[in-house]
Amino acid sequence: MFSLTATPILRYMGDYPSRQAWTSVELTDQIFSLALQDTALQDEVYCQILKQLTHNTKRYSEERGWQLLWLCTGLFPPGKALLPHAQKFIDTRRRKPLAPDCSRRIQRVLRTGPRKQPPHQLEVEATEQNISRICHKIYFPNDTSEMLEVGANTRVREVCESIATRLQLASWEGCSLFIKIADKVISQKEGDFFFDSLRQVSDWVKKSKPQKEGAPMMLPYEVYFMRKLWLSVAPGKDMNADTILHYHQELPKYLRGFHKCSREDAVHLAGLIFKAQFDNDQSQLASIPKILRELVPENLTRLMSSEEWKKSILLACDKHRDKTAEEAKVAFLKWICRWPTFGSAFFEVKQTSEPSYPAIILIAINRHGVLLIHPKTKELLTTYPFTKIASWSSGSTYFHMALGSLGRGNRLLCETSLGYKMDDLLTSYVQQLMSTVNKQRGARVPALADP
Repeated sequence: MFSLTATPILRYMGDYPSRQAWTSVELTDQIFSLALQDTALQDEVYCQILKQLTHNTKRYSEERGWQLLWLCTGLFPPGKALLPHAQKFIDTRRRKPLAPDCSRRIQRVLRTGPRKQPPHQLEVEATEQNISRICHKIYFPNDTSEMLEVGANTRVREVCESIATRLQLASWEGCSLFIKIADKVISQKEGDFFFDSLRQVSDWVKKSKPQKEGAPMMLPYEVYFMRKLWLSVAPGKDMNADTILHYHQELPKYLRGFHKCSREDAVHLAGLIFKAQFDNDQSQLASIPKILRELVPENLTRLMSSEEWKKSILLACDKHRDKTAEEAKVAFLKWICRWPTFGSAFFEVKQTSEPSYPAIILIAINRHGVLLIHPKTKELLTTYPFTKIASWSSGSTYFHMALGSLGRGNRLLCETSLGYKMDDLLTSYVQQLMSTVNKQRGARVPALADP
């Protein structure tokens, strides 16, 4: 038992000479990982830290010991029998810089429940610098960002609520935090603790991409707040959500040519995009041919010469001259929300189950279900509503879906590296729809019970 927790604790505090150079995070992982899996070890960790802090006359060692206690109080509380002793230990040392916060953290972790992952590198770095308040940068689709305070026991849901308040959104339902790390964008579960979620994602990416020797411990990442589910989005209802999130999430998909769009639509929308981007800056009109790919879907630019596009777009811009840039963004959304592919996540996959379809197809997942689209013509091949999907599974190279009752030919088999994303999105849509149905049923029952 001694070697499980005591040795790394002594190493962290500088009291145990070691030939190997350990990073602080490697040591905190050794100290806390096992205890998070086995509650019997949690009091053991507390006892060892408190023991090393008792009558400790070495300043550096004592400072490092308090750092460990601060981290520990954010992960799990002492057991019932140990709790009063741990609290007394902290309360009799109120003058220590981290003591009052350790006391508060114990109360908080008793309320919120224990964490599942060892401390994130940001938490370890914060305590090493005697910083007890951690602020994290959250990015938005419109290229802006906000710094938000996140604690050891802050859940993803609470971060979303804070963002919705800060951005003055009508609601954050259907929105999510996403971690952009390496070549992946991964949605965070709203019930998870924020730092647990960061840890889980970076550990998963590290496992799937072996690091070179001497590579940094923490992979660089960014956290984004975006819309994930488009079930109840009605452009014009929430101006802030439309102009900060929806427009900037839909525009890149539109320009990549994922939607079926006529030349007339493209001209009208190019006028709105130009207005949204440049407002009343007339000097940009001359450069339309140069920035055509920022205004027109890439698969449509060849329909006319760049001069013809310019002429048509100038006329369209003229029609929108009285709109503000923000109004142009909402008008763009109102136009495209009539399309069946609005609010989709698109995936280009290789399918092997339907001989009459092209080998490479475009799959869109949105409020209507799973849509199969012809990659060249953008014709809608078929739509599978969520109610017709029986089950689905994914791996690092595939995504499989079973339709209706299991019978011959009722499977969609796809080769893709984005199976994890399709799986997560489908799961989230189905869960949200089921929760809505259950809420409606719950609301109807009392009404029926009324005399």
